[in-house]
Amino acid sequence: MIIKIELLENIDRLIKWRAEVIREVFAVDPSDELLRANRKYYERHIPDGSHVAVVATVEEEEVGCGAICLSDELPSPDNPSGHCAYLMNIYVRQQYRSHGIGHAIVRNLVDRARKLGCDKIYLETTSRARSLYKGIGFEELPGILKYVDTQDK
Repeated sequence: MIIKIELLENIDRLIKWRAEVIREVFAVDPSDELLRANRKYYERHIPDGSHVAVVATVEEEEVGCGAICLSDELPSPDNPSGHCAYLMNIYVRQQYRSHGIGHAIVRNLVDRARKLGCDKIYLETTSRARSLYKGIGFEELPGILKYVDTQDK
């Protein structure tokens, strides 16, 4: 298996992967507007180094992907550098699951984030992938809340 960083010149490949992930995770077809927004995101963040995307291949067939969104926050005792890595878009095609590919992608992303000086590495997960992430060293973070705007609902 090869896990390789994708460059901006491969943006069409990244958009196809992103669309596949959205269909799988959110169970909706991404709109053209959403895919354009993702394209703009890649065009802005890959060149400046704040986004790292990888694709995994087995025998020259693409089988999975993952990404790191890099940011900074105020340094704190649990994150002295203030550098953060949010792992996302982690996905392995159905027929390749349970073969260690997801583990290899996440391990690759964690190693890259550590080399980039990130003291805080986090992600969101589905219940299906929770044990994979825990096996790599991720822990539940109690006390984390996500704002959901209910004004328009």
